[in-house]
Amino acid sequence: MRSETSSASASEAFGLIVIGDEVLNGGRSDKHLVQFKTLLGEHGHDLAWHWVLPDDPPVLIDHLRFSMSRADPVFVCGGIGATSDDRTRDCAAAAAGVAIERHPQAQTLIEERFGDQAYPNRILMADLPAGCTLVPNRYNRVPGFALERHWFLPGFPQMAWPMAEWVLDAQFPAAGGMLRELAVELRGVPESSLVPLMQRLTGELVDLKLFSLPHLGEDPHILLGVRGRAGVEEAFVRLCQELAADGLDAGDVRIRTPLSSPMPRTR
Repeated sequence: MRSETSSASASEAFGLIVIGDEVLNGGRSDKHLVQFKTLLGEHGHDLAWHWVLPDDPPVLIDHLRFSMSRADPVFVCGGIGATSDDRTRDCAAAAAGVAIERHPQAQTLIEERFGDQAYPNRILMADLPAGCTLVPNRYNRVPGFALERHWFLPGFPQMAWPMAEWVLDAQFPAAGGMLRELAVELRGVPESSLVPLMQRLTGELVDLKLFSLPHLGEDPHILLGVRGRAGVEEAFVRLCQELAADGLDAGDVRIRTPLSSPMPRTR
């Protein structure tokens, strides 16, 4: 079983899984995506991928088994309550190939929080995958848990977001700087014409991401740029040089730091 503690200070690429039929059927909107992008960015890390999954055991087990086979650290929000539609605890155990058992520390926390009202239902939240560790919950003291580099949190934002911040502060030292982006707006240029340029640069930008994002509508243009933490300015100068060599006007420059902020324009 992999350790849930990281001592590295390098930037990590996280996954985010949001679980709940109510999100998929529109009864509740997913507020986690934007918040986790911001939270991770503030700690110098990235959100690499995002899934929304139903409260369906076969789907949950298959997807969790796949994500647990990868090295990505993953936050999982939702489905760890005590009602019959909360399937995440059992599915996490099945995906990891371990049993469900009553966690003594979680049992103590729930009994201290609810007293006699912990039984017979609330105490079920102490039945967790064998070998997991706990994630403290300041909101109501009912903990989340960590298993196979996955941190399982409640679906409620007022609980999940402080718990995720605790995980990042405790186990993922802040990495190198905010995620930044520099890009140019190109007009009257077919995206296919950018393929040779992007192929030339992709091999050079090992720790950065080169992207092309077409925009349609009344003001059609292509946003061509570089995203990363260190060396963005140098890579962007190189991109503009390549554009000039290909006879393309660099256009308006757009800057965004952090990526969740609006993009002011400059020339």
